[in-house]
Amino acid sequence: MDLKQIAKETSKTLISYLTFQAMRTVMAQLSETDPPRALRLHEFSRRERIENSESYLRALFKEDQALAFRILTVREHIAEEIAEFLPEMLRTGIQQANTERRCEQLERMTQLDPGATSTHPEQDSTSEE
Repeated sequence: MDLKQIAKETSKTLISYLTFQAMRTVMAQLSETDPPRALRLHEFSRRERIENSESYLRALFKEDQALAFRILTVREHIAEEIAEFLPEMLRTGIQQANTERRCEQLERMTQLDPGATSTHPEQDSTSEE
């Protein structure tokens, strides 16, 4: 297990997600202040795949530099705001989700399925033959 590589890939995914959130924030702001521009950003975002945020931003810089800079600024602001509590939320969230999944699985494993068990020894011997 290459933890450094996992951290790198996780970081890339998180950056793309923050870019998506920044785009949504900017689009919501533009919807109130400049609806035609919000529509252009929406159409652009439908054409370009935001899953690869850096490629998305490069393409946006070619189309509308001011919007690209605005998304960069909002993305950075979001990152700064969540950086403090994100590690603890991640650890707690994973622990809680794991505990819930383990409990669910334990409940499933301990529930008796009436059709799967037999109370008659004769039936057990015939089913093995």
